[in-house]
Amino acid sequence: MVCKNQEEEKEGYNNNKNTMKMKTTKIILLAMLMSFGLNTIAQVAINNDGSAPNGSAMLDVKSISKGLLLPRLSTIQISGISNPAAGLMVFNIDSSDFYGFNGSKWISMWNIGDTLADWYCGNTIFDARDGKTYATVLIGNQCWFAENLSIGTRIDGANNQTDNSTIEKYCYSDDDANCTTYGGLYQWDEMMQYVTTDGAQGICPDGWHLSTDTEWTTLIDYLGGPSVAGEKMKSISGWYNNGNGTNISGFTGLPGGRRYSTGSFSNLGNSGFWWSSTEGSGSSAWRRSLFYDSGQVGRYGNGKAGGFSVRCLKN
Repeated sequence: MVCKNQEEEKEGYNNNKNTMKMKTTKIILLAMLMSFGLNTIAQVAINNDGSAPNGSAMLDVKSISKGLLLPRLSTIQISGISNPAAGLMVFNIDSSDFYGFNGSKWISMWNIGDTLADWYCGNTIFDARDGKTYATVLIGNQCWFAENLSIGTRIDGANNQTDNSTIEKYCYSDDDANCTTYGGLYQWDEMMQYVTTDGAQGICPDGWHLSTDTEWTTLIDYLGGPSVAGEKMKSISGWYNNGNGTNISGFTGLPGGRRYSTGSFSNLGNSGFWWSSTEGSGSSAWRRSLFYDSGQVGRYGNGKAGGFSVRCLKN
């Protein structure tokens, strides 16, 4: 009996010894792999001669015929970078200049003292003409108003807006509260301030302009095309019969309705209509529309005497 127990103890000892060896081997292999991985990650050489990276460099780029390109962004795209890290560098394609972020602002590398504007798309803008503020949103490469313009003095829907020294607007059902919620409604000529130039400033604040038909197309294509973009542009609440959108674009399209050329109002709560600054003919211009019962974006020519909402786009 004693001999049997001794044999069992010896066998158990050998098993434990083998287990410890296996564990030790695994630890050594893991350490070797980690060391190899760290060395691989720590130093990278990009060249065409097969040379190893310099021992002092994490990234060693070598060439006798090619250069190094940093990310190339527009001013609007740079301003849309969320929480940039101190030391981040980009090339500004608008000013053909390098910019670095110093922890608080973007500073030009070539023009000493030049900084990117403190205002970034996504901040609100203040319209000094009437003291209103508007939300903005970066969608692709475009900086849009994220709400409808509401500049001007309200006149009754029964009257046409006229070329005078005062910007005039309609409020749905001649109710000022509707302008507060949905913005103003404008005839095309009033919106354009009686010019026909595609992309004119019109009634937009300085530094902004009236979006063209092409710029509307750029927005809608970026959001997947006219068959699906409407769902992404509609606000998440406020639409008739729960016809709300996801608003993942941040455009926040509201169903502000329209004013017909006859002076009557219609479609509040179920449709939104926005002018472009592009003429369709001498008496019509292009507009875009969103609907409560569809995820599409409509594009139509419309008589200029109608009253629609207005969005501004950053220059």
